[in-house]
Amino acid sequence: MNIGTKVALAVATTAVCVAATIGVLVHRITAGNQLATARAELDRQLMSAAYDFTAARKSAARVDPSNLPGPVAEAVRRGVRVTYLQTDGTRPVLWAATRVSDRNVLALSRSYTPEARSLAALDGTLAAAGAAATFVVSLAGLILGTRVGRRATAAARTAERIADGELDARVDPDGRDEIARLAVSVNSMADALSARLESERRVTADIAHELRSPITTMATASGLLPSGPASRLMAAGVDRLRGLVEDVLEVARLDADAATVECEPRQMSAMARRAVNGLDAVEVRVVQDAVVTTDPRRVERIVTNLAANALSHGAPPVLVEVAGTEIRVRDDGPGFPPELLAVLRTSGPQRFFTGSAAYGTGLGLTIAVGQARLIRAWLSFRNRPEGGAEVVLRLPADGPDSDRTDT
Repeated sequence: MNIGTKVALAVATTAVCVAATIGVLVHRITAGNQLATARAELDRQLMSAAYDFTAARKSAARVDPSNLPGPVAEAVRRGVRVTYLQTDGTRPVLWAATRVSDRNVLALSRSYTPEARSLAALDGTLAAAGAAATFVVSLAGLILGTRVGRRATAAARTAERIADGELDARVDPDGRDEIARLAVSVNSMADALSARLESERRVTADIAHELRSPITTMATASGLLPSGPASRLMAAGVDRLRGLVEDVLEVARLDADAATVECEPRQMSAMARRAVNGLDAVEVRVVQDAVVTTDPRRVERIVTNLAANALSHGAPPVLVEVAGTEIRVRDDGPGFPPELLAVLRTSGPQRFFTGSAAYGTGLGLTIAVGQARLIRAWLSFRNRPEGGAEVVLRLPADGPDSDRTDT
């Protein structure tokens, strides 16, 4: 139940309670006033009839009526002049009685039906007015609740878009209430987050660019060293450092949306084989081949990173399986740790986040996810029931320009 429905129900419930309370109060006050007026009038008539009785004149009063209600008779025997509303019959009757001698009781009675009908008509009017007021107030509450719900939903969706990386999304702060303050806060948060990320991107790119020259110098120097274990170790370290710098630059380009996509038709199996060429203990299996229009360089980079990550953090052999427009990368390792898998499924891989000493992501999966997003592909991560991790790359059948629906 959304906030708009809750507001509408709350307003409707309040309107019903207020209408019912007012109706009950008006009913009781009117009923009391009617009865008090009728009793006073009938008592006045009884006193006039008692005067006529003592003067031996005729009147509408009766002496010792046989249908005198029991409570009236008991009160009169105690010397009390009484008025009484009898409601135990088919029609209400109002009585007034008093003693005129030691043995005789003088009583007057009249139908109370007109007052009862008037009260019933008043109840009907109150019910109709209450229902109409409740409907109008509930309709106003529904309109207000719908407007509040739409504004809150818009703010929530904008926050979700910002969380998904759309940092230029903003909320329109309409009004001066709490939701408008929330919209301003969301916009301020997005501005601060965008500024911080932009600063981090610049720092990352600047560091990577500054490292290129020293690495080139180190590579040249290592080539001048005499051949031996030390020179080979030096060359391997320099190559690894160069690869890390290139990865950092690639991440910076992806973050800055500076990368371009160059598409052409390619076979899925050919891209998979080229991607793992040079990687030991990696097998390519083609279940079903397909031709897709995509950026082959980026697809191969994704598969290379996934396979290398599986070799580094999983256990060989690593299987790269081609099934139509999907490429599945599996290993026989312990699988993704639960905390790492939760991060991968929600916010995507975080740079250099490992989750445990047994499995990590470094920059490989970060680049893979960025490249996949660029060509409108979809990556999913899971642990297989039989053991090991599995990453599925699904390419859009109609190319990167087609609409993609993540499932």
